[in-house]
Parts: sequence; structure tokens; C-alpha cells
Amino acid sequence: MWDVDGKKYIDFLAGFATLNLGHSHPKILNVLIEQAKVLSHTSRAIHNDILPEFAEYVTKYFNFDRVVAMNTGVEGAETSLKIARRWGYRKKKIPENQAVVVFVEKNFWGRTLSAISTSNNPVAHEHYGPYMPGFQIIPYNDLESVETALKNPNVCAFMIEPIQGEAGVIVPNDGYLKEVRRLCTKHNVLWIADEIQTGLGRTGALLAVDYENVKPDILIIGKGLGGGFIPISGILSSDDIMSVLTPGSHGSTFGGNPLAAKLAISTLKVIKEEGVVENSRILGEKLRKELRNQLPEDVIPIVRGKGLMNALVVNPNYGSAMDLSLIMMDLGLITKPCDDTTVRLTPALIMTEADINEGIDIIIKSVNRLKQNAK
Repeated sequence: MWDVDGKKYIDFLAGFATLNLGHSHPKILNVLIEQAKVLSHTSRAIHNDILPEFAEYVTKYFNFDRVVAMNTGVEGAETSLKIARRWGYRKKKIPENQAVVVFVEKNFWGRTLSAISTSNNPVAHEHYGPYMPGFQIIPYNDLESVETALKNPNVCAFMIEPIQGEAGVIVPNDGYLKEVRRLCTKHNVLWIADEIQTGLGRTGALLAVDYENVKPDILIIGKGLGGGFIPISGILSSDDIMSVLTPGSHGSTFGGNPLAAKLAISTLKVIKEEGVVENSRILGEKLRKELRNQLPEDVIPIVRGKGLMNALVVNPNYGSAMDLSLIMMDLGLITKPCDDTTVRLTPALIMTEADINEGIDIIIKSVNRLKQNAK
């Protein structure tokens, strides 16, 4: 990217991990132009030929029976919760208005009233009450808490990010997701995997759950699904679960409009055809290895992540995450803190090794400058 003065920057933020295929990918841009010439919007009251094409393509791509197309990630999550609650009443026979959805601490899935009702971040949560009932929050990466919570017969769903993004790119222990899958099956609870940020190759696998070879009952994808041009999200599940939605019980004016749906198909094709997932895995491993080997551990005690979803933890004795981010910007690298001590690194998945090397050099120089400034 370049600013108004012509200064060049490497983008290690990528629109909060939305520009997975970079800025204005030429193949997707061409699809945008051509589809916009033909048809951009109908609403779901009128059939068009693109939404069914999208539905067939995306369900086969991720091996699910059905998909509901929405616009934003938070709408995808809200839709999942509606499906889970209705499934709880109609299939699990939970008493009306008694359904519970379990979440984990430090989750982030948006800023609607429902989303902030599940948040324990005071900045997002405070002074927006009264809060949505029927939500329970338990510790993340704690299987004993999962087991205890799911024993409640009124629990209809357990929703988690396979890797927590806004919390600071927190990766759970190996085996956590596999055990979550087992416990949800054991207690007849729907597992909702929020892969809005972790999906579409971001973590070096098509989906983060693929690392443990497990499949959620409901999968949410979004962010980069529209190629960085148009918001679109998808909620995927089985025939049995999706059948609780009936005509008129849910909808969206723009959700799955022909323009967004066509871009989503194009985006998924580019991901498959251009080796994006493998590139994310390889470059992510290189990024973490180089940074861990070259950054002073007294300043950056932790480098963590998977694929090209990574974070640096800053020792507060040397400054804040914002301090480091501003130094990086000054040296030509765009990123942003997750919190006071954590800087996220989520570059485009199409980056070359040369791009990553240039980013690594700037990060090393920035950390050294932060250390020097602290003296």
C-alpha cells in the first residue's frame, strides 16, 4: 500500500484478515466487473441463477449439506445461534425459552447486542445492558469446564473460535478440538465453529479444525469469502439441523446477492487453484521461526500462531503493543494491536517469500528500536 505522500507500506493487517488474497486480486476484480454488468441484486424474493450455483459450490467445497448466505461475520454467528436455539426446542426438546448456548472467555464474534452479551471485554461490554439471556461463559482451552457445562440438558450449542483472534491469537492445546467434538456428540450439543477469521486458509489449513480432523455441526465462514470486495458470510450445516429453518423464519435482504455470491465462488476457486493454503502454512512457519530466532526474548517473550495468523507478545517493561505498531508503521509495515501487549500479524496469504522476508526485517528493526527507546 502507499499513502498520500507516496510512502510504501507492507500490509500485515490485511483488513483484519479479510484481504486473504491481497488488494484487488485481478481474477476476482474481473468477476466483480462482469457480474456487476449483468445483475447485482434481486433479494431472495426472486430467483436468480447465481445463488444456487454458490450454494452447490460451497457445500461441496466444505462437505456440508446446506448453506445459508448472509453478509457479515456477526450475522453468520447470529444466524447460527438462531438455528441452534430452534434445533434445541424442536429436536432436543428443550423447554421453550430455556435454551443455553455456551461460549468461552475472551471470545469475539462481533458487536451486536448478542455478541457483546457473551463478551468479558469491558470495552466492548460495559453500559450496553440489559444483556441477552441464555448465554454461559466458561474458560477457554479447559476441557473440564466444557464437560461440566454440557451436562446441562438445556444446552443446545457450544460456540468457539478454533484459534482466538481478537484475544491475541490464542492457540488451544493439541487435542482440545477433538475432545470438544467428542463431548458435544456425547451430550447431544451442537458444536458451532466460528471460522470467520481462521477459515479459508488463514491458519495454513483450509479450516483450522482440519488440524485435528474434526467437523463441527455448524460452520461459520466470512471475512475473506468475498475476496475483499463484498461482505458475504456462510453458515454451513446438515440437512437435519438446517431443516429447522422454514420459509419466513429467517432471511436477509442482501444475503447471498448475485454479486457477492459470484465473488465467493471466484474466491474459493482462487484459493484452490493458486496453492494459497499451502503458501500460508509454509510462510507462517518461516515467519515464526525467523522471528523467534532473531527477536530478543526479553522484549518479545512469545511468538505464536498458525499459518499466517500470528501474534507477538510485548514485554510491557519496554512499551506497549501500540508503541511497537507505531514504530512498525514508521518503518513501513502496517499492523495493529489486539490488546495492550499483543500485536497481530495477519498478512495476505498470497505473499511471496521476499514479501515475508521484508516484513521480518522491519519487525526486527522495530523491536530493536523499541528496546533502544526504553533505555
